[in-house]
Amino acid sequence: MKRSYITTSLMLLALMGLFITFNACKSKEKAVKAPGEELIEVYCSGPEYFSNSEYFRANQVGESLDQSTAKKKAMSNARADLASSVETTIKGVIDNYVNSRELNNTEEVEERFESLTREVINQKLTGVKTICEKTTKTTDGKYKTYIAIELAGDELMNAMNERLSNDAKLKIDYDYEQFKKTFNEEMKKMEAEKGY
Repeated sequence: MKRSYITTSLMLLALMGLFITFNACKSKEKAVKAPGEELIEVYCSGPEYFSNSEYFRANQVGESLDQSTAKKKAMSNARADLASSVETTIKGVIDNYVNSRELNNTEEVEERFESLTREVINQKLTGVKTICEKTTKTTDGKYKTYIAIELAGDELMNAMNERLSNDAKLKIDYDYEQFKKTFNEEMKKMEAEKGY
């Protein structure tokens, strides 16, 4: 009898502990929510849509009374974000690559690299892949398109290699393996800076 009393007491104590823990978690949840605010879901956003060491990614939203215009706005904004991210990374690659090499007329070589890679970037941005697209309609009758796009880093690297290795002025000084190594380091650095 004494043993069943102890067992029952322990079970009640455990249940009380769970009840207190559950209520404590519940009250923390309520404390985080600010008055007058509602948590919303942003489509095509989150860690799986961020740039990483393999892909350049961008996500945006476009809004309009016309559904196709909303999509065009979202795509245009996403492409602009993607282009900015790619250009920043490629600028770092070129700076680090040229500075690590002992090249004749470094300034001219760097300008030539930038010019050629800009051509490649513009060409590759037309072939970006849409990885998420969602369209909603707001209560005031507007369409909202959420979109996420990506460009594979290795596709960009291969296109740049092809263009750079075929350039007569750069052919002498261009080292694919060194350029690729610098490119991969910049991709990893981009991922680390963003904290993904």
